[in-house]
Amino acid sequence: MQNIKKIGRYLILGFMIVPACKKGDGGNGSSNGITISNASQNRSTVSSTLRFLVTLDKVASQPVSIDYATTSGTAVVNTDFKPKTGTLTIPANQTDGYIEVEVTPDSTRKEDQLLYVEMSNAVNATIVKAKGTGTIINANGLYFPVDNAGYTTPSTYPGYALAWSDEFSGNQVNGSSWTFEQGSNGWGNNELQNYTNTTDNAFVSAGNLVIEARRETGGSPNYSSARMITKGKKIFKFGRIDIRAKTPKGKGIWPALWMLGNNIDGVSWPACGEIDILELLGHEPNKIYGTMHWGANVSSHASKGTSYILNGSSFDQQFHVYSIIWKQDSINVLIDDQQYFQFLKTDVGSANYPFNADFFFIFNVAVGGNWPGSPDGTTVFPQRLIVDYVRVFQ
Repeated sequence: MQNIKKIGRYLILGFMIVPACKKGDGGNGSSNGITISNASQNRSTVSSTLRFLVTLDKVASQPVSIDYATTSGTAVVNTDFKPKTGTLTIPANQTDGYIEVEVTPDSTRKEDQLLYVEMSNAVNATIVKAKGTGTIINANGLYFPVDNAGYTTPSTYPGYALAWSDEFSGNQVNGSSWTFEQGSNGWGNNELQNYTNTTDNAFVSAGNLVIEARRETGGSPNYSSARMITKGKKIFKFGRIDIRAKTPKGKGIWPALWMLGNNIDGVSWPACGEIDILELLGHEPNKIYGTMHWGANVSSHASKGTSYILNGSSFDQQFHVYSIIWKQDSINVLIDDQQYFQFLKTDVGSANYPFNADFFFIFNVAVGGNWPGSPDGTTVFPQRLIVDYVRVFQ
């Protein structure tokens, strides 16, 4: 009887120490993990593909299969992507496969969108990471819908003829009128952006010019934007100038519609003169500035201007028209046909008055700098300056 008990105990112990062959070990004696990656894809006007990589920890001696299905995040099924379900099989002696999801065409510049691919029911493997995130990148689209509400001005005035205009009605910035200045630091203003010449930062959409300031990831500077000039292409002296625009906002955002004297290369700034038709500091989105700058050199720089506050709203909410009426020895600054500042030759005293000469346009959005300060945690990017038209009447 004792021998029978011993034998039974040994049988039980022997049974307990025999290793079990688990489902999913591929016959290799240990589990083979399976993982799905994240994926991203720039959206365009034609169909594109999000490609998710599915990977095994090691080569399996048997085929591995796994079910999958797409689910929505901020991306909408059949609007932003085509739903997909199925089974992925990774053949024996291989370690990876792909799940592809079709992204539908769209040229709208908007927030990036998310979708997910979820895996389940693995055969001959154990799921380590079941969910992959797909990012549809919409940031580079060249269509940006804009509400056209706001103030507008006529295309003709008594006693004036239209000398030049840009209605931004094409599909790209007109290179015969505009040049992109490139660089960083804002030419001494300690600005934080890098000015580029790409459609990432300036493009034409649905009859508007859009200048976009972005936060960049990786590298330096941390921000990008655009600065456009008409120097050497379109220069003007005197007349009425109307610019219909909608401004950006946010701490550290500094849009400007302005002019510099065409002789800047010969006499430098501020001797060339500067006419600020519009400046705005993004932390005060209801307040604009009109200012004139002059002086023989930087040490003798002088300026005069004033501000205008929009009660009950802010300048990013609707279009407004920023104007000057520029004559010999005087410049009047207007918002929506309402004059709020007048500058006269006598304002410079004994200094040289540089404003009876040719000037060119500059449109830009700066980030940071000596005047507005740096962005902070409240600043939302991207920020956009939208210009409907610029018109010069003489």
